[in-house]
Amino acid sequence: MVDLTALLTDLAAESEQLDALVAPLPPEAWDRPTPAPGWTVAHQIAHLAWTDHVAHLAATDAEAFYASVVSAPDPSRLVDDGAESFLAPPAELLDRWRAGRAALAAALAAAPAGEKLPWYGTGMSPTSMVTARIMETWAHGEDVADALGVRRPPTARLRHIAHLGFRTLGHSFAAHGRAVPTAPVRVELAAPDGDTWAFGPAEAADRVTGPALDFCLLVNQRRHRADLALVASGPVADEWLDVAQAFAGPPGVKREAAGSGHVGVTT
Repeated sequence: MVDLTALLTDLAAESEQLDALVAPLPPEAWDRPTPAPGWTVAHQIAHLAWTDHVAHLAATDAEAFYASVVSAPDPSRLVDDGAESFLAPPAELLDRWRAGRAALAAALAAAPAGEKLPWYGTGMSPTSMVTARIMETWAHGEDVADALGVRRPPTARLRHIAHLGFRTLGHSFAAHGRAVPTAPVRVELAAPDGDTWAFGPAEAADRVTGPALDFCLLVNQRRHRADLALVASGPVADEWLDVAQAFAGPPGVKREAAGSGHVGVTT
């Protein structure tokens, strides 16, 4: 069983790491563009604040959550409009994000174990919701770090994201209109502390290996596979690395190859 309290602790730590990165910034730095087209540093934090808000609705008032979905003027712009609606001067935006994530954590801690909370296109248990919030906070934190020219050290919290990336293999294919493979895939990742994180059957012919950080960057579409030290063995594993996405919804806009020197190898 996944420990919800431990997950909430990791979510708080991930949020605090990003908070410490943006809180000292001068106002003009909040206007820096990030790799997400049209999004500044402020948009990234506003997006997290908005998503925490709608997740709180899902955990506390399902009818209000559904109302927010059906009342969206343009469903294709739901995420962009949500971020825009939460934009504010830096100090106000920080306060809003901090208050919202604290309220969400309290609501999820109080949610009955196993209860399915409404979400976009699916239902999520409280533990799944927290895991998704860890993933989003980390991924959008990477966008902020890129904008600021900062490299954040990887932490053990990446294991949550790596596991989610593995579990969403089928979704990745389906989201791109491809048949979901039936062949199992083994994933073996080098953890930040030197350990190995493994998912999937050990005897699987299709395999993905490499650094855990690189795998998390790929499944969140924060780097192109050509810029990552991931090795795919077998046709299913190779195709997966082209379509991988751990987040819900339609295919995201993938990053262009930056030519960082790492090469995604297929064997």
